[in-house]
Amino acid sequence: MDITLESGVQLNTVRAYSADVLRIGQTEVRASCLVTAERLITPWVCARFEALTLEHLAEIFVLEPQVVLMGTGWRQRFAPAPIRAAFAERGVGLEVMELAAACRTFNVLVHEGRPVAAALFFE
Repeated sequence: MDITLESGVQLNTVRAYSADVLRIGQTEVRASCLVTAERLITPWVCARFEALTLEHLAEIFVLEPQVVLMGTGWRQRFAPAPIRAAFAERGVGLEVMELAAACRTFNVLVHEGRPVAAALFFE
């Protein structure tokens, strides 16, 4: 017997992840991406975490998240000070963590109904 509550609304969640593929909903993602509960942008113009610049943040801020999770690949790295400052100036929370942790945290926040976006990088 299936007792799962079906709301009729399909939200993006990360259903699986590995070193070279994410499954977000029914979509296989093999490149960096931006994801919210309602939108999936892949491949994202910023392919690698190390290449992230202030100019790339415009695509994130237009999504109007309260918090942004950055999955930095299979090891945690930290965002440079100008990136952190851009988020602070807009009052948007920024959490930087390795990819698997970002995927799990994203799912929790989506299910809580929080306005969250995730920038997910494989490397």
